[in-house]
Amino acid sequence: MRPPMNEAGSAAEVSRREANELRRKAWAKEADGYDKRMGFVERRILGSEHRGWACSRTTGKTLEVAVGTGLNIASYPQEVEVVGLDLSQEMIEIARRRAAELGREVDLRVGDAHALPFEGESFDAVLCTFSLCNIPEPRLAVAEMKRVLRSGGRLVLVDHIGSDVKPVFWIQRAIEFFSIRSEGEHMTRRSLAHVTAEGFDVVERDRLGPGRVVERILALKPPAAEPD
Repeated sequence: MRPPMNEAGSAAEVSRREANELRRKAWAKEADGYDKRMGFVERRILGSEHRGWACSRTTGKTLEVAVGTGLNIASYPQEVEVVGLDLSQEMIEIARRRAAELGREVDLRVGDAHALPFEGESFDAVLCTFSLCNIPEPRLAVAEMKRVLRSGGRLVLVDHIGSDVKPVFWIQRAIEFFSIRSEGEHMTRRSLAHVTAEGFDVVERDRLGPGRVVERILALKPPAAEPD
């Protein structure tokens, strides 16, 4: 049986919009306290070194998907041209203030990671940190990142993932039971599966942190196949 269609789009599109709205409302409530909460989590659990690692791998014109409050802005090399996109208007406003305080010109926009508002092959690098865990359809988001990357462009990802230490994994699953329902936050996703499925060439990959719950990935978009 085919899923029912809606005049506003397919069943999948409607579901995605509803999931996005759940996240948009959650971020609107959490925007003002996000920096403090994330700072605590990074210092105590995930590690504070990952943002610097990620930004150091970018080059040229870089798109940051799910830029949030702009916590990465200070870490980008000066020569990198940064464009940032986020689902939350409240988060973007904080990121704008941060960029202004840093004296950094950043093109910040509200938008959906599932349908990036850019032409294909527009960027030399795409970066996303600690956010694929919250995007409703991460495979689709990674496909969009690939679309807007130039051939040979860099995909830079950092996220928390399911631990390969069983006791830690089951704690994550217990937390996830509630976090998915309240704000769409997944604890046990694995970014690497989507990266390889989309045909990227992985050149750096590490699992780090307590319980090996942080994954860092640098991958390249392969050149287009030559026509026969």
